[in-house]
Amino acid sequence: MYRNILVATDGSMLAEKAVSHGVSLAKSVGAKITALIVKAPFNVFSLPESQIRQMPELLAQHSKHAKEHAIKALSHVTDAAKTAAVPCETVQLEHEQAYEAIIKTARDRGCDLIVMASHGRSGFSAVLLGSVTNKVLTHTKIPVLVCR
Repeated sequence: MYRNILVATDGSMLAEKAVSHGVSLAKSVGAKITALIVKAPFNVFSLPESQIRQMPELLAQHSKHAKEHAIKALSHVTDAAKTAAVPCETVQLEHEQAYEAIIKTARDRGCDLIVMASHGRSGFSAVLLGSVTNKVLTHTKIPVLVCR
């Protein structure tokens, strides 16, 4: 049924549920996992004017923290996959729109299912911002399993 399942994570507790579901499903159908984390690029426009001189240092700090977070989040997926004897590849990307990176990675890697968590925005923020999960559901033709 599925041969390559993309598991999108951001390292959150809710994303851990998607990791667990994705690994269990991959094991049960004999699929492999492609684990993905997408980080937002450094936004120079978010810096106060007083910190512009420190931009190179702040950029380096941002990059270091983002890389450490990605390694930690992806290592959790690889550990779970290893325990379940499921083949797993990891991908770290920097992109302004996480949903676009998720869809493109799934397409480029030949994934036939995307597994991800729903962060459950509600009210005005859901209308205004939407969610990465909602945008993936809206813009992809690949099946998506949403975990809560």
